[in-house]
Amino acid sequence: QVQLVESGGGLVQPGGSLRLSCVASGSIFSINFMGWYRQAPGKQRELVATTTSGGNTNYADSVKGRFTVSRDNAKNTVYLQMNSLKFEDTAVYYCNAVVVRPTSVRGNYWGQGTQVTVSS
Repeated sequence: QVQLVESGGGLVQPGGSLRLSCVASGSIFSINFMGWYRQAPGKQRELVATTTSGGNTNYADSVKGRFTVSRDNAKNTVYLQMNSLKFEDTAVYYCNAVVVRPTSVRGNYWGQGTQVTVSS
């Protein structure tokens, strides 16, 4: 199996910064996509940012210029640096990874989520 474990969430004031981390472990041959989604109360889960193993990135328009996604392929880890946080960034943030296992089976995996609250 594959596990994704997030860390780094918390409470921050508007304009502040947080850095999320997500480590993938288990039966992994390679990881194609890693990234972050979020879900605010009463809303659907939405894409925040993703990155490929080659370093290509994709961002939601709402976070462009404020958030940066990066990954360490050797550590199977993806990061999300969040700057200039706004009230509307408050949500549960989920790590996501598309993993190819040693059996060549590809699967889509999710972390358990980490709460980010932006409040004064």
